[in-house]
Amino acid sequence: MNSKTIANGILRAVAILVGVVLFALFLYKIQSVLAYLAIAAVIALLGRPIVLFLRRRLKFPNTLAVVVTMVLMLSLFLGILALFIPLITEQGRNLSLLDIEDLKENINTLYLQTLEYFGATSGNVNELIEESHIEESMLKGLDLGFIPNFLNTFVNALSTFSVGLFSVLFISFFFLKDSKLLQNGLLVFVPDNKESNMVKSIDKINGLLSRYFAGILLQLFILFVIYTIALLIVGVENAIVIAFLCALFNIIPYVGPIIGGVIMITLTMTSFLGSDFSSVLLPKALYVFIGLVIGQLVDNFFSQPFIFSTSVKSHPLEIFLVIIIAGLLFGVVGMVIAVPGYTAIKVVLKEFLAENSFVKKLTKNL
Repeated sequence: MNSKTIANGILRAVAILVGVVLFALFLYKIQSVLAYLAIAAVIALLGRPIVLFLRRRLKFPNTLAVVVTMVLMLSLFLGILALFIPLITEQGRNLSLLDIEDLKENINTLYLQTLEYFGATSGNVNELIEESHIEESMLKGLDLGFIPNFLNTFVNALSTFSVGLFSVLFISFFFLKDSKLLQNGLLVFVPDNKESNMVKSIDKINGLLSRYFAGILLQLFILFVIYTIALLIVGVENAIVIAFLCALFNIIPYVGPIIGGVIMITLTMTSFLGSDFSSVLLPKALYVFIGLVIGQLVDNFFSQPFIFSTSVKSHPLEIFLVIIIAGLLFGVVGMVIAVPGYTAIKVVLKEFLAENSFVKKLTKNL
């Protein structure tokens, strides 16, 4: 092997490395587009059975069936948003009727009771605050310039949401209209002799993810029922809307249930503002907390093992590690798409690298 061959090998390796880095940078720059494609693919996956029903049973033309399906799904989305209007109105009314002085007195009483329980005094706490310079730090950090910044952020978020919604609807329409569109697009990047493997992978992924999303819907429905029962027993107004909102947060693994629980307890307490804290607010919040615990126990020991074992064919511990890693790398979005993405990768690996010993062990349940 001469020096020219070695130099060519080094140059080729460097070129491949640069190409990989540039491709990764390109994917990072178009991450919003990739997110739109992923969401549209999920919508197409969920809407496909409706399109097939309209075409085969009701003899709708393909385009009309897709349009009707899109209208139904968009109406469902808007209907869900409309459910939250009474909740927002009710919470606003509760806050407008709130006696601020009475609230201050309740908070002060709770504060003194807490100090007494832990054997502390208000003087000790005040001394600790002075030594830590908390008030000084808060005043230094206070910047009223956050108000225009907040408004600008809100307007930008609204415009981004509008563009994203239009993009997702547009892409979803064509995914539903031509079920092979996404498949044909992926086949462009696959060599001719590997096209059959990719087609098998796509069919397998569609089957697994269909069962996965059906399992997610079952999981959310079970939590919704448990939360609704707990809130109705306590007597919270708009119990169905609050239960739906908090169940929906369960889509975000591990973090979502905590956020949903905090929201549920907070909305429960704000629904009874003005009532006695010790005899009304605290017991009702405790009952709701018990309902949350029951819901999470059912979810962790029944719903999630059922979904992961029967739909994506993965062990719960395996899924836990994948979700944590995806969360560290890509945040909340990574945690949401971790399981579908991991399932797709496993299917592709099994189809293209079936003889590899590591892949055999990883995909033995598929």
